[in-house]
Amino acid sequence: MDLEFDRKHIWHPYTSTINPLHCYPVTEANGVYLKLKDGPEIVDGMSSWWSAIHGYNHPTLNTALREQSEKMSHVMFGGITHQPAIDVCKRLLQLTPSNLEQIFLADSGSVAVEVSLKMALQYWHAKGQSRPKFLTLRHGYHGDTFAAMSVTDPNNSMHSLYKGFLPEHIFADSPSVGFWEQWDESDVDDFSSKMAQHHSDIAAVILEPIVQGAGGMRLYHPTFLKRVRELCDHYGVLLIADEIATGFGRTGKLFACEHADIQPDIMCVGKALTGGYMTLAATLTTKHVADTVCGGEAGCFMHGPTFMGNPLACAVASASLDLIADGHWQQQVANIEMLFAELLPTLGDHQQVENVRWLGAIGVVETKTPVNMEVIQKHFVDHGVWIRPFGKLIYMMPPYISQPEHIQQLVSSISSALDKPECFVKS
Repeated sequence: MDLEFDRKHIWHPYTSTINPLHCYPVTEANGVYLKLKDGPEIVDGMSSWWSAIHGYNHPTLNTALREQSEKMSHVMFGGITHQPAIDVCKRLLQLTPSNLEQIFLADSGSVAVEVSLKMALQYWHAKGQSRPKFLTLRHGYHGDTFAAMSVTDPNNSMHSLYKGFLPEHIFADSPSVGFWEQWDESDVDDFSSKMAQHHSDIAAVILEPIVQGAGGMRLYHPTFLKRVRELCDHYGVLLIADEIATGFGRTGKLFACEHADIQPDIMCVGKALTGGYMTLAATLTTKHVADTVCGGEAGCFMHGPTFMGNPLACAVASASLDLIADGHWQQQVANIEMLFAELLPTLGDHQQVENVRWLGAIGVVETKTPVNMEVIQKHFVDHGVWIRPFGKLIYMMPPYISQPEHIQQLVSSISSALDKPECFVKS
């Protein structure tokens, strides 16, 4: 493997071409393990950015991919349909909130968010209203494309340098009451105030339900989400739930919206949709929203990705959703949550730790100073695990098939890193 070529010419995500971070060469992946070239197998604590929920090299998913590749790998979706797309959409409608009836297949999570925002804007345009703004939460994250960045916190995110170039939307204070804490009604005051002040300009509210992911791994109280739904209903504003990171069981519910027993008007899913095998996402909405969009001036929804409804991705997604429908994920995620609840509090008193928190198959250790990425990454690999922190957040989103010994090894490696000052940026 030509690692020198990689270092000189391949631009990896969130890295510098001037001082590129070391990349670890993976040659195989199986179950919860990544096999390093000329090195050991390491336990994956990230599910390849939260997507490989069934683990790697899964025989059911392999079979679906192989059998579909022998029939048709890709065909345009404009004016053509195929069974894999029909199958995955049927399965999605069986699993998602009952009010969602129309599905727009997309290429990635960021594109699904772009589609949701365009849907909302076109919905109001068809109703003869100009509503150019979106209301969202600080510390949110919705993707790296331009419209998605515009509803990502401009001051507290990796996209702050784009401020001034992006459309300016309305940001309410993010929830401060944690998932496990006692609800305080004042937590929704700022959101309620901004909704009352700007509702006639707001096309939709967009938020990550229950878990704010890459914007801070914040776990908030379900009542906040319930109040948001009530306010959207009161003011006649659409609600978009970005379930790209939280969907398909990650929080202990099939979708995070279920914690608050609410249904969105539009929902974005991705990441775990194909079990981490291929890129595929979807934006689901109600028939009312879809028909209103198509009843407007354009007569259709104005979006159409080249690889929309890719048959390979749809086939493996259908197989992944069949595994989800079997229901084993529920006990698997509950077991992981139980281990996090047992093990993470033991790290909470460490002088380097600001906070520990967990929900479902999500475990977070927030530190007082940012990590030294190069050093702490090597530490984790040396301890037989793959954990990819960012800033002050060392977090785990392991595959659901992870066993107790895997979770214990992940937490143990974090514990030993906390005792190494060189793993953190000097304050």
